[in-house]
Amino acid sequence: MKFVLKALFFLLATSAPAFAETAKKGVNLDAFFEPISNVLTSVIFYKVSLFGNEWSLIVCLLISAGLYCTLYMGFINIRGFKHAVRLAKGDYHDSSASGEVSHFGALCSAISGSVGMSNIAGVPIAIMIGGPGAIFWMIFAAFIGMSSKFTECTLATKYRTYKKDGTVKGGPMYYLSQGLAARGKEGLGKFIGKFYAWGLVIGCLGIGNLFQSNQIYNQLKNLCGNEGAIMHSGWLVGLIGAIVVGIVIIGGMKRIAAMATKIVPMMVLTYIALVAVVLVLNGSFIIPAIKLIITDAFTAKAAGGGIAAAMMIGFQRAAFSNECGIGTAAIAHSAVQTDEPVTEGFVSMIEPFIDTIVVQFATALVVVTTMIAVPEYVNMGLEGMSMSSWAFERHFSFAVYPLTFAAILFGFTCAVSWAYYGLKAFEFIFGEDPKRIFAYNVFYCLVYWSGAMINLKYVVNIADALIFVVAVPNIIGLYIMAPEVKAELNNYMERIKSGKILPAALRNAS
Repeated sequence: MKFVLKALFFLLATSAPAFAETAKKGVNLDAFFEPISNVLTSVIFYKVSLFGNEWSLIVCLLISAGLYCTLYMGFINIRGFKHAVRLAKGDYHDSSASGEVSHFGALCSAISGSVGMSNIAGVPIAIMIGGPGAIFWMIFAAFIGMSSKFTECTLATKYRTYKKDGTVKGGPMYYLSQGLAARGKEGLGKFIGKFYAWGLVIGCLGIGNLFQSNQIYNQLKNLCGNEGAIMHSGWLVGLIGAIVVGIVIIGGMKRIAAMATKIVPMMVLTYIALVAVVLVLNGSFIIPAIKLIITDAFTAKAAGGGIAAAMMIGFQRAAFSNECGIGTAAIAHSAVQTDEPVTEGFVSMIEPFIDTIVVQFATALVVVTTMIAVPEYVNMGLEGMSMSSWAFERHFSFAVYPLTFAAILFGFTCAVSWAYYGLKAFEFIFGEDPKRIFAYNVFYCLVYWSGAMINLKYVVNIADALIFVVAVPNIIGLYIMAPEVKAELNNYMERIKSGKILPAALRNAS
């Protein structure tokens, strides 16, 4: 372990002079990433004309999967939420069950991967592009996405396997390959599992990596008033972050879960408390903001493309953050300590609820109430993190400090979790050779480093495009294996009602 840490630090630190010199010369990576961004966006978000509007096929696929799982599972996102909370609290915990971490640990690890910079920086981007109505569709996407999350995390826990050291290997690549093989489609399962894994290995570099370090650096620049040495220190900010991320990810899922259970509750509560103060000060604008979000979602004024544009941006931004239908969080959830796969399906529904319906909606209210209170706010040339930050600083200048603290935590924990997701996909493709794993971790950290030196526009476009690729094979698998999940659910609920499955307190008492 010590050798690996020293080697990682050495490989990152020895390149610092070159990056510093590049920054001083004013050269950045925009010219390299812009053409990549343009190609990926045009291909992956290919649009078709329908009912007089332009619709993105990949987003339509996510919408259909969420609706299908919600209806097919009998609105499990509503009727199963109370039980999900009980499971997360540990009411049904079985210490003798197989797995690595508790339900709460798995949930916090998954939340750390979804609650990231997108929750603060992505929301104003969605509002500027799709109008306030995009927030309504973002919330709706999370609501139906809870059912998609339930389905994919149940499958991930059921089809997980174990390494020689007892650690878990799970996620869509495993349930796609094994689940389809069990249905006599071994060739298709192998292909679709590898397709997903390759997409994730590449895609994790965007949503959980480039975007996080980019927005952390932007917030630090904002903290310093966009002047001084910080303006040419992206390489240093990225370097420090890359080293810290590397130290955590080398410890595996148990270290990630230990970190997440301590940091995630604190960072979410810190941010919500900050939002609450701003909303109290913006109190008279809250009701008008909510009305604007709802009415704008159903009017032609919503963005340039009307309702369709608001829906597309809302669903795209929600999926970018809570990953419903994409399947990535199922990798973290599969490490749970349980012998009942469906239990983690229940717990996983809490993740999009907290990520989107609580945290993202809180950010949206801050931004929209500010838009109403200060009409010129939308024309200030602000974007992403800077736009959210100004809405807080408008009331008290010191807000930039707790906001920066929350932003750094959001971005750091997200990058750590996505490194784990990418690593599991990498292992699925290339095996468990320690040298290859080390090389992947170093490469991930180097990419994280570069994120602090790229223009926001291209970072967002690349991140969106790369991660949405993996939704295609995952959703195909959800449609095929949904009956299996429903059978697991029905069997579990029957045993709960009959008293065959008891809470831990009653089980221990007997």
